[in-house]
Amino acid sequence: MTPHLLGLTYDEVGATAGELPAGYHHLRRSRVIGAGEECFTAAAERILNWDMHRHAGIGVDASTRAAEVGATVTMRLGLGPVGISAACRVIEVIDSASTESGVRGFAYGTLSGHPEIGEERFWVERRPDDSVVAHIVAFSRPGRWFTRLGGPIGRLAQARITDRYLDALMCS
Repeated sequence: MTPHLLGLTYDEVGATAGELPAGYHHLRRSRVIGAGEECFTAAAERILNWDMHRHAGIGVDASTRAAEVGATVTMRLGLGPVGISAACRVIEVIDSASTESGVRGFAYGTLSGHPEIGEERFWVERRPDDSVVAHIVAFSRPGRWFTRLGGPIGRLAQARITDRYLDALMCS
């Protein structure tokens, strides 16, 4: 097993790039966030430098300044003893940017102790018409007793955080 895959809590590594696996909750969200090269570059940097997470109100402790394959990141949501920590490992960095279009972002998977089991992919796309679209795709299922018990509340929290991620990527 390659080192960047060690410790992941699921077998379907890389599945957010294609058909999402059965047995998980699926999330697919996209939003036009602006237009042009400047918007594309700024949004890609916010994704890759963990700023999307920070601007969404999530604490970030990452092993690297920017997302790179094998990097670990522990995110924290909440305050003090009522906060929840969630550790992930970057499994892929996406970079196919050209002068007129492109795609940049990354995917990470859950590590032991994360409240969920699964994978999430974040990327921004600059289309030939110059529009810039942010995408988030995930599959997950409860990984801890409190997320199993929380059921639908966990899905609502995931949807809210996804909205905050997309808000953090909007170009002005």
